[in-house]
Amino acid sequence: MSAIDQADQAPSQPERATLGGDTQSRWEQFALALFIVVPFVAFLAAIPVAWGGWLGWSDVLITFVMYAITLHGVTVGYHRLFTHKAFKPNRAVKITLAILGSMAIEGPVARWVADHRKHHKYSDRDGDPHSPWRYGNSLGGLVKGFVWAHFGWLFDPEQTPQQKYAPDLLKDRDLVRISRLFWMWVLVSILLPPAAGFLLTWSWQGAATAFFWGTVVRIGLLHHVTWSINSICHTLGERPFTSRDFSGNVWWLAIPSGGESWHNLHHADPTSARHGVKRWQFDTSARVIWIMEKFGWVRDVRWPTPERIAAKTAPRQPA
Repeated sequence: MSAIDQADQAPSQPERATLGGDTQSRWEQFALALFIVVPFVAFLAAIPVAWGGWLGWSDVLITFVMYAITLHGVTVGYHRLFTHKAFKPNRAVKITLAILGSMAIEGPVARWVADHRKHHKYSDRDGDPHSPWRYGNSLGGLVKGFVWAHFGWLFDPEQTPQQKYAPDLLKDRDLVRISRLFWMWVLVSILLPPAAGFLLTWSWQGAATAFFWGTVVRIGLLHHVTWSINSICHTLGERPFTSRDFSGNVWWLAIPSGGESWHNLHHADPTSARHGVKRWQFDTSARVIWIMEKFGWVRDVRWPTPERIAAKTAPRQPA
């Protein structure tokens, strides 16, 4: 029985949200808007800033490293581990992935997991928190739905109940503590790039450019790539596997998303540790899990087998 099904059958328990309740406050909405607008403006300004000479080797290095570790904190940690239990980690790996995922600034782990589990339960149907088909399949409806799926849903005052959709995480003291300290991981994520830029260049200009690229641009890029899985990958793409929704594979998002854009297989087989199941389908998140397994840091990895893939490829039989 899945964690969601168990939650649905469980009796009502006292609310024990890790950070933020089940109703979003105006302050949270303001902070959210700030973290959307500022990185987006910086992202638009990135090309003229780079052209003006405000991009050095240290900026490239810091941005790449920060993007990689926070991206995989979300894809390997928040998504494949905490949401879908695709593998079992040791405690150090669990804590590290929860912190790195928090540094992506996409919300505390318990809230993120609750949203995503609800998405899978109602994918592209009534109840899905971020389906682009929310307003119908007309052109106007799809445009409105695309904006909603990309980031509009984040401002919905009614939040997904964590006690109902992530009860297992709320019982984990490590994850509760990390979720409650989300504000601290946000500060680390913001301040680490300029600190690294200063130490690498020994100049305040190096710190300033590292902040622009490694903090602001990196956050904006990572957020929009993540949101694109909700919007683009549920509107466009190939659908070679059987699923109950409109999830599709979008190849050009594979590298920046860490393999998450092989989304059709994921919705056909959510607990699979690898989403890109063909040799040419890049999935760096699966490679990270593979490396951790080789070091003995994770176990019981749910790798896709040929038989499992074939079963998902076969057409669904009529009821």
